[in-house]
Amino acid sequence: MPAAHPAYVVPPPPQAALPILGSQALFPVRRVYCIGRNYAAHAIEMGHDPERAPPFFFQKAPDSLDASGEFPYPVMSAEVHHEAELLVALGQGGQDITEAEALEHVWGYGLALDMTRRDLQGQAKAAGRPWEIGKSFEHAAPVAPLSPATEIGHPHEGDLRLTVNGDLRQQGNLNQMIWKIPEIIAHLSRYYRLAAGDVILTGTPAGVGPVQRGDVMELSCPPLTSLRVEVV
Repeated sequence: MPAAHPAYVVPPPPQAALPILGSQALFPVRRVYCIGRNYAAHAIEMGHDPERAPPFFFQKAPDSLDASGEFPYPVMSAEVHHEAELLVALGQGGQDITEAEALEHVWGYGLALDMTRRDLQGQAKAAGRPWEIGKSFEHAAPVAPLSPATEIGHPHEGDLRLTVNGDLRQQGNLNQMIWKIPEIIAHLSRYYRLAAGDVILTGTPAGVGPVQRGDVMELSCPPLTSLRVEVV
């Protein structure tokens, strides 16, 4: 008989998962990959060359994804910025995926905010250190319910808009991404074995800026489900 699985010495953490529009089912999350500087105007506003350099990636913790509609202002920061993004959810994985096959691996799409402790990120950059302290923290990625690609297709363009307290802060089009979704998936799969449950945040247009407690952020990009988040 096979040996019994040993008991955990502490309770295992809950599975990170995202809601799906119109369904009681959940999308389980394995990893969260984020691409930086994928819109030229945002690269410029952050002081970088917008030329088409190879994609730059970092990761957030899966449990930083938060569909509650609230964003608790994080500790140890006095400058927290919003970054509006398209989220890609993979339904299957692999390695060395070709661009031609990449969209076959996509389960669906959603909207997300890559919230950033900009002051801590700036300190890390200046010291030549990783960005995780500015990017990966509790509740760092508010998300909207996902929409299956079988229902909405694969969005190649769309008006991505973020307002804060009704004032327009960010606006761009998905067709302005320097690296398109198939290119992103193909590039990532050269360095990692991707898997079902991986999600990718695809970068943000220009207009990132600070939020304070009491602010209401609203993100839209039809036909995706909009996202409303209150800073608390």
